[in-house]
Amino acid sequence: MSAQKLVGLAGSFNRPSKTFALVENVAGLAGERYGFDNTIYDLTDVGPSLGQALRRDDLDSRAKAVIDDIVNADLLVIGAPTYKGSYPGLFKHLIDLIDPHELRAKPIIITATGGGDRHALMVEHQLRPLFGFFMSHTLPTAVYASDRDFTDYRVSSEPLSKRIGEVIGELSAFFPIRHQVLVAAE
Repeated sequence: MSAQKLVGLAGSFNRPSKTFALVENVAGLAGERYGFDNTIYDLTDVGPSLGQALRRDDLDSRAKAVIDDIVNADLLVIGAPTYKGSYPGLFKHLIDLIDPHELRAKPIIITATGGGDRHALMVEHQLRPLFGFFMSHTLPTAVYASDRDFTDYRVSSEPLSKRIGEVIGELSAFFPIRHQVLVAAE
């Protein structure tokens, strides 16, 4: 039986990036616990055609491949840096190029990063409604991380690690067989 596919998307161009580090951390833990094959992208991976595309057909082959991976994933881990209380415009533009039916009923872990606590509700007021429009299943626990939750672009905060653990546990509602198989193998 082939492993299920997890795709992580960090809505940032920066490298290194705390958003990428958070998405990678969440995806890694989900992969370990449920046996997913993981692929993580950021906007640099999507490439420059994103900013020039009015339609999905306008994207170059690399950007189209990223969107194909996103829509064909069994699970998404979405992360966005917070800019002025919301997600970046090019991140939203990428999501706008996805047809709503392609994410319908897909489980999604939503995450975000920001400089401080004042942006913490971005996950609830921006990301959850965005994927609600697609009729995706955003998991109940959203993960927000501020600068103080990282050391050298690695998750270093115990409260953040606990919150990540909570959302990883919530995946068992969607992937119970995978979870039971791994527990039995231990």
